[in-house]
Amino acid sequence: MTAPDQGGKVIGDVPLGLGDDVGSAGIMRTKHVTFDEPGRALELEGGGTLWPLTIAYETYGTLSQARDNAILVCHALSGDAHVAGRHSANDRKVGWWDMMIGPGKGLDTDRYFVISANVIGGCGGSTGPSSEDPATGRPYATRFPIITIGDMVNAQVMLLDHLGIPKLLAVVGGSMGGMQVLQWTVAHPDRLHLAIPLATAARQPTQAIAFNEVGRQAIMADPDWSDGDYYGGKPPAKGLAVARMVGHITYLSDEAMNEKFGRRLRDIHDYSFTFSADFEVESYLRHQGLSFTSRFDANSYLYITRALDYFDLTRDGRSLVEAFRDVSARFLVMAFSSDWLHPPYQLKEIVGALRATYKHVSYYEVSSHYGHDAFLLEREKMEGIIGTFLASGARSFTPPGG
Repeated sequence: MTAPDQGGKVIGDVPLGLGDDVGSAGIMRTKHVTFDEPGRALELEGGGTLWPLTIAYETYGTLSQARDNAILVCHALSGDAHVAGRHSANDRKVGWWDMMIGPGKGLDTDRYFVISANVIGGCGGSTGPSSEDPATGRPYATRFPIITIGDMVNAQVMLLDHLGIPKLLAVVGGSMGGMQVLQWTVAHPDRLHLAIPLATAARQPTQAIAFNEVGRQAIMADPDWSDGDYYGGKPPAKGLAVARMVGHITYLSDEAMNEKFGRRLRDIHDYSFTFSADFEVESYLRHQGLSFTSRFDANSYLYITRALDYFDLTRDGRSLVEAFRDVSARFLVMAFSSDWLHPPYQLKEIVGALRATYKHVSYYEVSSHYGHDAFLLEREKMEGIIGTFLASGARSFTPPGG
């Protein structure tokens, strides 16, 4: 399906089809829309503008004639627009939430039109620090402006306007994606009917800020970072790998790590008495760190983690109850029992504030030992809850002009 042109340039198309897998979203291609017309600059929360602006996105399913079945899926820190399906018949890697999106799945593409976009500041095709600065002809690097979760959401609004979708049936996302969901409800309450934030918080907690700062310092301490101007040269792979290792620890639970690795040694019968990777968990983290450097930009890591740290729905001095007072969406808030990055109490705080303003909110806590990553893994425990909530909400949704 090719989106109607409403002031942006579309590059590429999305062939729809099921592919070989039962429930597969099919073979997909990422599309790009560039907003480069005068007057289409994105106003940034920190001041200034971003222009021109490119957004990478993918779509799944078919938009209904009434335009009342669109669902936006927001990704976490290291995600991108490729949320489901494969990019080719030989592609061994499916989209990052493929377990939930496709025919007959929780986000059933036989019923819903699913959209996923790479956030601005990222490195998955949307404008970010590795993009060309039109003023210099070189990558922005650290000359890219600081962006916020609010800026990411406002860019998504531009995309929806381009697609001709006045109001979403739902916005769904976990972790940083959940923060985008919450920002949608507060900043654009008339643009969505249902909100499904998973494993997230109404403000970035102090401990998470601390871990992000360690990761940023690891990147900036790498000599190859070169104050961000490493494009065309050697990237700060060692620093980015350490940042990813630190972050990855927060995504797992103690129980999951002990079950998966314990104190098992790697291919040796006793300690090596060196600083090599004796333990399986050490080898795993090193592998995660190094593999991350081949697909992610270090400067994007800096910018996105800073956007996470700045997220706070109570920043202007208002209470969380006041922040949610004018929201109109119906909520399904989902927490995970072993998540210590965003533990259940942070989700319950959201629920309490919503109930204090008499909003329609359901809360579900998934029992899981996977930690923060559970929202990417617990299909059986999530799919029915989310699918039922969407189906029920769809019956009560009347799009503008409907």
